[in-house]
Amino acid sequence: MKKMHQNSKECLSGSMVRLQKYIADCGISSRRKAEEMIVQGRVKINEEIVTKLGTKIDPQNDLVFVDNQIIDREHVEKVYLILHKPRGYVTTVNDPEGRQTVMDLCSEINERIYPVGRLDYLSEGLLILTNDGEVANMMMHPKFNITKIYEVKVFGDVDESLLKKLRSRCVVDGVSIKPQYIRVIKQLKKKTWLEFRLSEGKNREIRKICAHNGITIDKLKRIAIGDLSVFGIAPGNYIRVSRKQLLESVGMGGDGSKTEAESKFVSNKKTINLKKKRPREISKKADDKVFYKFRKEFYHDSIKSFKKIKNQEE
Repeated sequence: MKKMHQNSKECLSGSMVRLQKYIADCGISSRRKAEEMIVQGRVKINEEIVTKLGTKIDPQNDLVFVDNQIIDREHVEKVYLILHKPRGYVTTVNDPEGRQTVMDLCSEINERIYPVGRLDYLSEGLLILTNDGEVANMMMHPKFNITKIYEVKVFGDVDESLLKKLRSRCVVDGVSIKPQYIRVIKQLKKKTWLEFRLSEGKNREIRKICAHNGITIDKLKRIAIGDLSVFGIAPGNYIRVSRKQLLESVGMGGDGSKTEAESKFVSNKKTINLKKKRPREISKKADDKVFYKFRKEFYHDSIKSFKKIKNQEE
């Protein structure tokens, strides 16, 4: 049995690699998920279980096992997919509740891939899947400030004063959040479509911004990441791209460096000038509490209430 190397002095200089990075490089998971696997005792080095984060290995001499399966980054074909996630799918590799996951949409891919980032169960739009841990880690790192564009339909009317509030920096749960830009792109009788541009990469950023300002979201769709657009890809379908295409589209070089200018998708939808718009009949402003009943946490209670009223009328 081979002995696990403890430091770089025992092998050639520069050959030692952090265990979580090696697992990600083998296409098993992202570095974050790899760290969870290590702590859970699912990883072995030379048949010895390792649970300490920061452990390093020598890929030339050490054998690594994940869930008792040997892994090898030298024999992994890198895959990069751009998927149009539909509503009603979980952005995970598997779901303990038995719901459909995005992996069901690309089951014919033989390599073990995983999603980069996430979209909520009821959200839809562009999602990247890969087995390239290095690329996944770079794309999720805040320092790159990759622009993500969303179209968000909210209940009620958004006027100029409310739009100004949405654009302002706010603090939610001790975290400072500020969108790159927000504009109104369509007004319906009782709902409003907004376009959000984000670059800070905060978790559930749009939902937190809207909730902070008392606004209820009806529909959320990510339409672009950098210059990669979901348009032309039917819901549930995906296209393959190369590593170079993917990185260039989000403003990165092949070595992970930030390029001078990130290509950004530009929508052909016109901005509605709220100062010039004509007065129109609409039920309520978007921050009215009457729309709270449509929120996820109140939705089931609202349905029960509606059914009760309907039964009483009958």
